[in-house]
Amino acid sequence: MKLFDSHCHLDDSSYYKDMDLVMERARTAGVEAIMLVGITEKNSARLVDMAEANPMFYCSVGIHPHDASQATDQALLNLKACAKNPKVKAWGETGLDFARMHSPRETQEFWFEKQMAAAADLNLPLIFHERDSQGRFLEMVTTHSKTHDLKGVVHCFSGNLTEMNAYLDLGLYIGITGILTLKGRGVDLREQVLQIPEDRLLVETDAPYLTPAPEKNKSRRNEPAFVRSTFLKLAELRQDDPERLSEVIWNNTLRLYNIDATTGR
Repeated sequence: MKLFDSHCHLDDSSYYKDMDLVMERARTAGVEAIMLVGITEKNSARLVDMAEANPMFYCSVGIHPHDASQATDQALLNLKACAKNPKVKAWGETGLDFARMHSPRETQEFWFEKQMAAAADLNLPLIFHERDSQGRFLEMVTTHSKTHDLKGVVHCFSGNLTEMNAYLDLGLYIGITGILTLKGRGVDLREQVLQIPEDRLLVETDAPYLTPAPEKNKSRRNEPAFVRSTFLKLAELRQDDPERLSEVIWNNTLRLYNIDATTGR
């Protein structure tokens, strides 16, 4: 059984002291590939260096909606230059977050549109972030899809069934996190994952956040090895053979990120 952690943030300072052990645990858990996700101009450049240094790593570049206020045209140009590196396989994390409003709504929307256009220019899939946008995210993505070939994943899906079906109708993948394993918070998601076509499923940690059960009882920090718990819960809920489903999700992830199964490039 091989697993691809399709979304994590391993450049977080919480990993500075024990990265070697984190990676050893990931390999032991069956994790063979990891997508490092960009959230700022500076961190995106750092992720490119990390991905070049480790064959297990791929990365994305982008500006998170929380950081939209720091976006500039020059930053976008710099990110597009970074994206020419062959280890860069996606653009994001980008989208809308109206829950915490670290950046004003109009600023988030402006740079979200700009980043979708940049990804289209580079023929890169998008890693989407959406939280409490009251339909505005779906509206913007739908508008974009009318003039561009839309490819991407709704990371850490936590919406309702209507939203999920709309994303699927647009051809998007759905990223499932450790929320699936949580007794209270994961109730709705455990029902929704049964409705997702198997060829649109991805699994992710969003590490160091969203630690799944049972690891949540022992560690506040999530890490790639824990994607195994999320995956096994997914297989259990769907009453699927883990070996078979892991192969399906592995191939889904390679397809979305345009990674050659033979060469790993």
